[in-house]
Amino acid sequence: MRVIHYSEVPAERVEEDAKGVWIRWVIREEDGAKNFVMRHFEIEPGGYTPHHTHPWEHEVFILGGSGVLVGEDSETEFGEGDVIFVPASEKHQFKNTGRGSLRLLCMIPSKDRCKL
Repeated sequence: MRVIHYSEVPAERVEEDAKGVWIRWVIREEDGAKNFVMRHFEIEPGGYTPHHTHPWEHEVFILGGSGVLVGEDSETEFGEGDVIFVPASEKHQFKNTGRGSLRLLCMIPSKDRCKL
């Protein structure tokens, strides 16, 4: 078992097709997680993740801030305390539409599970 404060994990800037996005891999395969990993995102005001798709799902919990989830043909607003499910192979993007930082936890399958 392991207990660590998320701020002890270095934040990495997401560069490709993103603006103002920082990620911390707070639970990783290297920690012994065989089934899923947990990521902490911070998105600056006006920032956004890439508009992309992949063959695995996302489970997301909004810790703070507000934004919009952009799909293929739609946009859905969300805010603090909301839970978001993004199915596998569905195009998606998170945009910060608020005045402060958008903070969220995102769980995805581990690298081995993503290959299934």
